[in-house]
Amino acid sequence: MDKDGGQPCHNLRDDFRCSIHTRLRERGFQGCTVFDCFGAGQKVSQVTYEGRSWREAPATARQMYAVFPVMRQLHELLWYLAEALTLEAARPLHDALRLALDETERLTRQSADVLEKLDVATHRGEVNGLLLRASELARAGLGGRERRGADLIGARLKGAGLRGANLRGAYLIGADLRGADLRQADLIGADLRGADLSGADLTGCVFLTQAQVNAARGDSATRLPDRLTRPAHWAADGPAGARPGDRPGDRPGDRPGDRPGGRGTGRRPRRR
Repeated sequence: MDKDGGQPCHNLRDDFRCSIHTRLRERGFQGCTVFDCFGAGQKVSQVTYEGRSWREAPATARQMYAVFPVMRQLHELLWYLAEALTLEAARPLHDALRLALDETERLTRQSADVLEKLDVATHRGEVNGLLLRASELARAGLGGRERRGADLIGARLKGAGLRGANLRGAYLIGADLRGADLRQADLIGADLRGADLSGADLTGCVFLTQAQVNAARGDSATRLPDRLTRPAHWAADGPAGARPGDRPGDRPGDRPGDRPGGRGTGRRPRRR
């Protein structure tokens, strides 16, 4: 389906619930199932506009739609800053990270007029400098590859040694990452839509979000950081698609006792 920006989805009910929520995937709305606003929608509706909806106050609609993407960027930064504070190796930066987190939280509580005009790109750039330094400290000594922003769409990286790699903003759409070692890799903003993570090890990944995991494919052998959950559709959608040259038993999902993986397509996370 297609619609103009600022127009509500035709599946939106009067009570603001989705009329096809339980059938989104089968109806082709995979992007909706993996999108994550990091709580920005709730902040805008309940704090910025004090519970007033655009239906109750139509005059607020234009500004509310303009404020939301600003708020989403701020809330995404809050998530990354909170994670950076859990990195023991980044302890020398913890004071600066806390200050950045407090300042970002303060910005989220500004009025709609202030938020609409906020130079969020400048603030994001300042915070990103801290996040990059935290990542470097967390990955120090691992000899990870430098692949920031790399075009790896459909790349054959089966079994690749990517431990500690810098994959910030890399395009990994549909990449074959089966059995890859991605421990301690920085995946902030990496596009993992349709990437096959079957059997891959992502423990200790830096700045990997649930939305990125949901947009990828995986199986029971995929190892995720403790803070993230295995997407239900990995088991429900059936085995990850075979690739040219695959042999029976070549994929983790083909081994006895493995559960089938699945696929998911989401919106591309913001590159950094």
